[in-house]
Amino acid sequence: MVSIHHCHGINYGNKVHVLPIDDTIEGLTGSIFDAYLKPYFMDSFRPVRKGDLFVVRGGMRSVEFKVMETDPAEYCIVAPETEVYCEGEALRREDEESLDEIGYDDIGGVRKQLGQIRELVELPLRHPQLFENIGVKPFKGILLYGPPGTGKTLIAKAIANETGAVFFCINGPEIMSKMARESESNLRKAFAAAEENAPSIIFIDEIDSIAPKSAKTGGEVERRIVSQLLTLMDATNRAISIDPALRRFGRFEKEIDIGVPDEVGRLEVLHIRTRKMKLSEDVNLERVAKETDGHVVADLAALSTEAALQCITEKNGCD
Repeated sequence: MVSIHHCHGINYGNKVHVLPIDDTIEGLTGSIFDAYLKPYFMDSFRPVRKGDLFVVRGGMRSVEFKVMETDPAEYCIVAPETEVYCEGEALRREDEESLDEIGYDDIGGVRKQLGQIRELVELPLRHPQLFENIGVKPFKGILLYGPPGTGKTLIAKAIANETGAVFFCINGPEIMSKMARESESNLRKAFAAAEENAPSIIFIDEIDSIAPKSAKTGGEVERRIVSQLLTLMDATNRAISIDPALRRFGRFEKEIDIGVPDEVGRLEVLHIRTRKMKLSEDVNLERVAKETDGHVVADLAALSTEAALQCITEKNGCD
């Protein structure tokens, strides 16, 4: 079902930033702009909106692009005088697809924490002028901590998807390298890419593995990584293990505990995880929520999947 409404006052664009999807440009040489974007937009007066995906057919190949940013914001019409540019790394197909699958409705058991994060992240992204008008800077970093499986990564992806921000995920252990200066270089590249594709969200998983407390730092590599993070400036199971310098104002200014969900939260998770499943009439989700005290989101997701698998394998269990 498609809903159509009239948009008033759409202006010609000053600038439009687009990026290609990586698997559609493999093996291509030459200027993507000259071969695809220039003829596509030339004298066509095409309307574009931030987040749009569009396919350009040229020669023997089709290339898929995504609208990253428009000036004026959100949407505009590409006129002959509009500057269209495609600077930056190509977008990974798997990142785009994974983000499309995750939204606020897919997260349960952390309603209060999600509300806090949305206030801290969404407001600056959607209404930056509010902060400019009152003369303060929005928060730069949020530290999410809590037991494994409570949904820290899902929350970050959902926020990025719902706000339209570009999402960069950095795995803490993978960023480490014993080769001199390579670890810092990896971090600098990630932050540079995020800056080029602003607004963006950098999610650092298991940050305590690359920025431990100074007293626990085992070598020169770890000390350099902490120093690099301090210069450049989002999730860990052990907030207390992180270098205190990263937890001061201007870096990770807010810390939110993504803890084990309570009974109401577990019931919410179960409803989300089973909403596409055909449940028997004798399935009592309230009872399941009551009897799963201490279980996190990942446990409840595994429980739902395991129940579905048992239903499939049993001969008479799927009626």
